[in-house]
Amino acid sequence: MTAAQISRRIAAVKTADAINAIEGVPVSRYAQVLSRSWARGEITGEQMKQALLASHAKLAAQVQKHG
Repeated sequence: MTAAQISRRIAAVKTADAINAIEGVPVSRYAQVLSRSWARGEITGEQMKQALLASHAKLAAQVQKHG
């Protein structure tokens, strides 16, 4: 991955985070960590998606169990 590609990804992550902030939608720390890893080319978009889906499924199961 080139430095230019990394820079574009970092800019995309910052833009997405800013839009979420404007919309009042908080971004979890875990999602932020995954986004930074994706931006640096350490994980793929699909890996990020699967990690987030697994995290949300785990959270939903905990809520159902205690809710």
